[in-house]
Amino acid sequence: MQQARNLAADLGTRMESLHFLLRDRDGKYGQSFDAVFEAEETEILKSAPRAPRMNAHCKREINSIRREALDHVLILNEAHTRHVLTAYERHYNDHRPHRARNQRPPGADQQPITVHKLEGRRLLRTRILGGVINEYRYAA
Repeated sequence: MQQARNLAADLGTRMESLHFLLRDRDGKYGQSFDAVFEAEETEILKSAPRAPRMNAHCKREINSIRREALDHVLILNEAHTRHVLTAYERHYNDHRPHRARNQRPPGADQQPITVHKLEGRRLLRTRILGGVINEYRYAA
């Protein structure tokens, strides 16, 4: 319950913008925990009972963010965290290849063009987050 109070106090006026709190059915979340958020008119949504894989997609994304970006950067404050996450989001949605899309980024409308003559092409690298992430493309 104290953690719920701390979170509500930290959020302050931003607490008004929260409409839902999604949580699992762990015993550590009791009625008093829910009461803190219900007092702020936040609806509590519980995950399905006996469904341990219900949050698998979310956990996969969080692990990708941690493994590819956050584990390599010393976070200084909230503003720095937002900058790092925004840069990673841009990379993830615009440049990172995805297995489900045949190794194409989400923004790609068609398959990448296969380059047969590489000797005359120059490869350019863009460093993201100081080189933690690198994006490559051929110069025009």
